[in-house]
Amino acid sequence: MLNKFSSFISKNQLFEKQSRILLAVSGGIDSVVMAELFHQAQFSFGIAHCNFGLRGNESDNEEQFVRMLAEKYKVPCYCQAFPTIKHARSNGISVQMAARELRYHWFETIREQENFDLIATAHHLDDQVETFFINLIRGTGIAGLHGIPIRHGNVIRPLLFANRKEIHEFTLENNLEYRTDSSNASTKYLRNKIRHELIPLISEMNPEFTTQLTSTISRISDIEQIADQAISVWRENVMKKTGQNYLVDIPSLRNVIPLETLAWELLAPFGFNQTQVGNIIQCLDGENSRTFISSTFRLVRNRHQLILQPLVEKQVQKECTISDFARQKSLKHPIPLVFRKINDLSQYEIPTSETQASIDCDKITFPLILRKWMPGDAFYPFGMNRKKKLSDFFIDQKFSLNDKENCWLLCSGKKIIWVVGHRIDHRFRITPTTRKVLAIGTLDT
Repeated sequence: MLNKFSSFISKNQLFEKQSRILLAVSGGIDSVVMAELFHQAQFSFGIAHCNFGLRGNESDNEEQFVRMLAEKYKVPCYCQAFPTIKHARSNGISVQMAARELRYHWFETIREQENFDLIATAHHLDDQVETFFINLIRGTGIAGLHGIPIRHGNVIRPLLFANRKEIHEFTLENNLEYRTDSSNASTKYLRNKIRHELIPLISEMNPEFTTQLTSTISRISDIEQIADQAISVWRENVMKKTGQNYLVDIPSLRNVIPLETLAWELLAPFGFNQTQVGNIIQCLDGENSRTFISSTFRLVRNRHQLILQPLVEKQVQKECTISDFARQKSLKHPIPLVFRKINDLSQYEIPTSETQASIDCDKITFPLILRKWMPGDAFYPFGMNRKKKLSDFFIDQKFSLNDKENCWLLCSGKKIIWVVGHRIDHRFRITPTTRKVLAIGTLDT
């Protein structure tokens, strides 16, 4: 398996021999095998473990096991406990989604702060198949059928060459210990129901099903890339940008096949939903002018063209000043925030939620300014010692146009303290020498 592991990394150019990789290790069989393979291959790595606190002593025991694993390999170990249920309730999301958000944000923070090149997770071929069915059951386009990518941004999946059987055999051959998550046996979660009930049933009919579906997923991914390239070329021919507007030639659009699919690919990036796209198609042959509104654009049918115009931003308060205060101050407009000065740090724990920020109070100067972002804004993202343009940060974080328009900055003078709800500036972080903390959060945190 070690040879297949090394070949997979080399073939897909996942990283260089000298790269430092942060391994996401839960203590389960998959991540333990990944750590052992990195050790045997003599790659440079560290271990990161998330304790979501969802299974009491079992969660704590897993953290202790991972710490011992890191000692065995003599590599750095980073462990973090998370208020997972609180985060889920505060953001109106499932516990599983909350855990995902918390861990990937923390992994990236550690990666930047400790100078790792990439983050590795232990997804394997059986996870690939399960993800395919999850997306298929929930409803998806072609993008949801290509499974788990080998690499996405700074995250790599170096075990996507192995199946669960191969991983189990590797643990026996190498006498590896691992921990079993008791929740993996429960079929109340969709993934577990697919794993324990659906896939075994299909495998009875076709024992080679998993291998064959994996091959199909790979072909779907290739076809998606080809389709994206073709759509990109077609989009350039049918759509032209003039100033802030986009013009779509109706005769060119009307004659394409399949019209509904391509119209969706063309208009969805402008915020139009499937129902609206269907209504727009129906009016292509009409003579009267029609207007459709998305969250960010206005579409006007005008003779032989569809005209896409960005919506004029509503006249809202774009800046406010926050004066000094004794202990606590609440702000309702333009966005709801609460500020607290904390002088006794003996019991203070830095929150992990992105909706809260902890700032070294002695590093800021009042009054603070809360304002919308502007082109040219830059800051030092937490964990980084170099400046980054805010526009580049938006790209890295995959901000939509609406996300950027609703982004607020908390500033001390001309320096950005906090990209509100997303990332603090490294220069204002809490350090061992911090004496007072300014804790900031939304009113419901």
